[in-house]
Amino acid sequence: MDVMVELRGVTKRFGDFSAVGGVDLEIQAGEFITLLGPSGCGKTTLLRMISGFETPTEGQVLLAGRDVTHEPPYRRDVNQVFQSYALFPHMTVKENIAFGLQMKKVPKGEMDGRIRKVIAMVSLEGMEARKPSQLSGGQRQRVALARALAPQPGLLLLDEPFGALDAKVRLELREWIRKLHKARGTTSVFVTHDQEEAMDLADRVIVLHRGKVEQIGTPEEIYDRPATEFVASFVGSMNVLNGQVHEGRAGFGTLGVHAPPGTDGANVRAFVRPHDVELRSRLDDGADPPAPADPAHAPGEEGPSVARIERLSRVGWMVKIELQLSDGQPLSVELTKDRVAELGLAEGDRVLVNLRDAKLFVQDYSI
Repeated sequence: MDVMVELRGVTKRFGDFSAVGGVDLEIQAGEFITLLGPSGCGKTTLLRMISGFETPTEGQVLLAGRDVTHEPPYRRDVNQVFQSYALFPHMTVKENIAFGLQMKKVPKGEMDGRIRKVIAMVSLEGMEARKPSQLSGGQRQRVALARALAPQPGLLLLDEPFGALDAKVRLELREWIRKLHKARGTTSVFVTHDQEEAMDLADRVIVLHRGKVEQIGTPEEIYDRPATEFVASFVGSMNVLNGQVHEGRAGFGTLGVHAPPGTDGANVRAFVRPHDVELRSRLDDGADPPAPADPAHAPGEEGPSVARIERLSRVGWMVKIELQLSDGQPLSVELTKDRVAELGLAEGDRVLVNLRDAKLFVQDYSI
């Protein structure tokens, strides 16, 4: 597969502030990539260097093998869609879409055909003569997308295009973008801070933090196998437990998991998703907890510990449970309402807890 975008040691500084620091990256032709990270992590700056609206302080930007580091946007085979739509208010839908084609001097017959095609593609038939003020937010964003697609760019850049829309419209447009990408196969780079959008749309996710790439991988790899503490804590809901390794066991109060060899005495942090915490049963008042688990248990499951239910809150089909472990650390759990009813759980109960899966980090290094 051909490489559409290649970044080589790309850095961008604004005075003493480094917005992007030494990013190396390859994007294959036809891929849908999302840049994910918190505000200020460098997502938009990186996108603007690909598009040509910013010039790297150091490094190179290559598009389809051509060095475009110092070339202006109009000389790159790239179109960008902005959160603000950036439509011309005095122009109709058709005129807005035609603008980029006119700049490229596309013949009128071909232009009309392309406009009809993209208007049908974004489901705006019958709205060609409307002005942006006569459209909803979702319709305006579809016009912006149609305008970007009409010139048939090799690369489509989307800078938080759903940021100004309400949740229902965002979901509808997300589904529409997914189908459009599948039909067109245009190489796309999508900037978002919304994890659900990133994981739903992307072939690969690039997680950024403080101008650096933390991890690149499929949505499944990012979620299930976070490479750093930042990725583990940023992507999805996560419990963070602090403990220490002793005789091959990472202990968190009376709760523990197997630790890798050579880590005895190390301080550790365990990252555990709420749905990876298992509640086995409730304890009657005064009942003793079970004996310690057999060390032959599988990694991530060393037998139950005891915790106290501080709060139960139902959210649709799911119940969120806030526990307190024996050493005082909090632990969040997510169970179905049927499972909670089966166990007969209530606030104040003592329960047996197991960790089905935990990602351990020692002194900032993944193990």
